[in-house]
Amino acid sequence: MRPLRLLLADDSEVVRVGLAAVIAQDPELELAGQAATSESAVTLARTLCPDLVLLDVRLPLEGGIEAGRQILEAQPTTRVLFLSAFSDEELVRAAVLIGAHGYLLKEIDARSLITSIKRVAGGESLLDASVRQGVLDWVIRNVSATETSTRNALTPQEHRIVALVADGMTNKEIAAALDLSPKTIKNYLHKVFEKLGIQRRSQAAAMHAKRQMRPDAQ
Repeated sequence: MRPLRLLLADDSEVVRVGLAAVIAQDPELELAGQAATSESAVTLARTLCPDLVLLDVRLPLEGGIEAGRQILEAQPTTRVLFLSAFSDEELVRAAVLIGAHGYLLKEIDARSLITSIKRVAGGESLLDASVRQGVLDWVIRNVSATETSTRNALTPQEHRIVALVADGMTNKEIAAALDLSPKTIKNYLHKVFEKLGIQRRSQAAAMHAKRQMRPDAQ
């Protein structure tokens, strides 16, 4: 298998050098390019077509959020993972709203960062533990209207799949549990997301948690 091709965007040269060194430690990862501004990040993403863009949330010019939005709009198959020094909830929510696939803090250790990059590139969505609950609470508050209108819209099988998503299972794990193919699970989730008017697994999990009235849901 070919290495995962990454584009790194951060305005700090010191940070870029450090992250490049971390990426170079793993033969399954390849640094395809580096950018120091939002404009160069968007341009290089279109030129290099990386598997994943590792973005700082506060880039010069238009900012990392806007860069991520443009990249996702132009290249839906590219994964966008924010790596930031800021845990500000507004920034995290903005990242979620543009469809970013993850938001991690720069205090993460090298091994965990490599693992997270691979997980996000493989189809998962990740939020740093320090910001996860705040975003989940916000999602729960803002899906109430949608939940009311779609409470009975899902089929029993779709309800089962959403429950497994809420338990943190991957498509492959859900497929094994239900004796279906991962592709079938992907198709089910596509229909579920359309019915609920959502885009992220975290939103589906939040709706399930609220419906089940589990006050301790994470």
